[in-house]
Amino acid sequence: MQLRVDMVEAPARAWSQIASPGTWWTGAERVAIAAETRNARQCRLCACRRNALSVAMLAASHDSLGALPLSVIEAIHRISTDSGRLSASWFRRLLANGLPDTHYVELISVVAVVVAIDSFRYAAGLNPWDLPEPRNGTPTFCRPVGANPGLAWVATMAPEDRTEGDPDLYGDEPGPRRRTGANIHRALSLVPDAMLHWWDMFEAMYHTSAQMRDFSREPRAVTHAQMEMLAARVAALNRCEY
Repeated sequence: MQLRVDMVEAPARAWSQIASPGTWWTGAERVAIAAETRNARQCRLCACRRNALSVAMLAASHDSLGALPLSVIEAIHRISTDSGRLSASWFRRLLANGLPDTHYVELISVVAVVVAIDSFRYAAGLNPWDLPEPRNGTPTFCRPVGANPGLAWVATMAPEDRTEGDPDLYGDEPGPRRRTGANIHRALSLVPDAMLHWWDMFEAMYHTSAQMRDFSREPRAVTHAQMEMLAARVAALNRCEY
């Protein structure tokens, strides 16, 4: 199968980046999150919950690899197998059980990258990649000053709230990589590197913001309308409210 150059390079960069220390997790912890994301697909509790009328009907332990705290395992398994039924009360329980909001956001980015790449390679008839070897180093532990509560369960940083010490997540100048600061762009902005980790890969798989709004050209083999139809169907199957 002949793949576009960016569809080879962008996922490879994202996969390699999993192994590097992030903002709040070490490289070894990030690889453990990736491994647990794959393991969640065989979890008997998650399979039963997906078929249950209510998640609360089932109380049991996840089939886990045992390398991460229970609150982290719960977050990984629910996000990757039953994200459509997550709730604010569920999120608050994670916080109460010791998972900080910053760590939660970075975890989402790693889980999303693993699910997206594994799903793409499965659909393309390609073998899954081996998990990368963790790299040494220390997380940066840097929380953006301009992040504010109110939009979502976690704080987010709007373009207008960026302070001098915060990274430019949205792009000051017009161009193909400029992002609008819409809610979906801001979702992971509490951890800027986690946001960029996801979006740099996602835009190769989908469209950049500029391409998405340019209906005069079709840069992909499928049209805007076809892509949106597929996206809407997948969102409905996953119970995505957005």
